[in-house]
Amino acid sequence: MVARLLVTLAAASVATPASAPSTHADTTDDKFLAALAEQGIIDQSSGAHAIEAAHYVCARLDTGETPMEVMQDVLQSSNLPEFHTGFFVAQSIYSYCPRHKDEIPKG
Repeated sequence: MVARLLVTLAAASVATPASAPSTHADTTDDKFLAALAEQGIIDQSSGAHAIEAAHYVCARLDTGETPMEVMQDVLQSSNLPEFHTGFFVAQSIYSYCPRHKDEIPKG
């Protein structure tokens, strides 16, 4: 069920993909935060905390963890419900480490 949810959320996050890197580093951050806000995901600490957490998602993927493993950890260590957790991980991948997008389970 969680794999199906991540696939659904990954497809939903395609509607708000990050653009190619530009000279304005904050553009990706702004788009990432806007995509989260559209889904009702607001980091209670700060936007910077959400961005840092997204980069941590990428760092964990870079060490060989799968998106599903990262999603399960985020689900257990945050107050996010399952839908928002999947969206957060998928949007982190699309925004900051698209090199891992092929690792998202296909439906």
